[in-house]
Amino acid sequence: MNSPAVFHHCTHAGQFDKGNPLAERKTRWAVILTALMMVAEISGGWVFNSMALLADGWHMSSHALALGLSLLAYALARRFAQDARFSFGAWKFEVLGGYTSALCLVGVAGLMLFQSVERLLAPQAIHYDEAILIAVIGLIVNLICAWLLRDDHQHDHGHEHGHSHDHHHDLNLRAAYLHVLADAATSVLAIIALFGGKLWGASWLDPVMGIVGAVLVARWSVGLLQQTGRVLLDAEMDAPVVAEIREVIAASPIPATIRDLHVWRIGKGSYACVLSLLSSAAASPDYFRAQLQIHEELVHITVEVHVPESGV
Repeated sequence: MNSPAVFHHCTHAGQFDKGNPLAERKTRWAVILTALMMVAEISGGWVFNSMALLADGWHMSSHALALGLSLLAYALARRFAQDARFSFGAWKFEVLGGYTSALCLVGVAGLMLFQSVERLLAPQAIHYDEAILIAVIGLIVNLICAWLLRDDHQHDHGHEHGHSHDHHHDLNLRAAYLHVLADAATSVLAIIALFGGKLWGASWLDPVMGIVGAVLVARWSVGLLQQTGRVLLDAEMDAPVVAEIREVIAASPIPATIRDLHVWRIGKGSYACVLSLLSSAAASPDYFRAQLQIHEELVHITVEVHVPESGV
């Protein structure tokens, strides 16, 4: 075969890795509110002998730490956005922050399970009225934090060409949102358990609800680990954009066969692709690159066209 013709098209890293200042600001407020409520719950649990409230406070402390990691990830992504050492920008700092937060969630689930089993085996007297009041305030704070973080993760963004994908999600912010949601869930379970103990003497509800909360948090954390891990390992060849690339080549008026295809994510809604084609002499890399640009998420495109030699 003749030497392949190659065309590169790239949007500079700074254009698809601008950071997320709004998400960073919302996360900062969530950190402040969570830290304040953490102190209140741990203090209240200690004073009123409420193991449920004390455990919830310590759980919240781990979430405050995870939210702080999210803030750090945003700061690092912003600081190194134009660093030449990062070929495709520093966006993956945010994904790494989400992954680390998910690991913290796994630890929180394990701690919740351990403490809940411990309380089930050795129940303790609780000052229900005071504990319920603090737990309700904690739930309100968690709902406020969830409201702050809601917009950036709850919906998919459509493309002008009519497709909708979920890869625009800020995985770091999603991690922060899940931490807050986990706090809200444990607060609800704590309130139910405390009311059950106060009204019906069902003290066993407290540890049972803790076990249910641990399972719930574990499920969320595993899902987030899978999401962020796929991005960090570039394991996204089953992403919708890959099928779209194949569709473009298959529908091209100039026949071409895909010899090799590599696609990986380099931003919240941005992908890079390297494509090797076997086509006729009339084809050019520029032509196929123009066809692929209908998909706006492809911001870095390298096309290589191999043309069969005459008589081959």
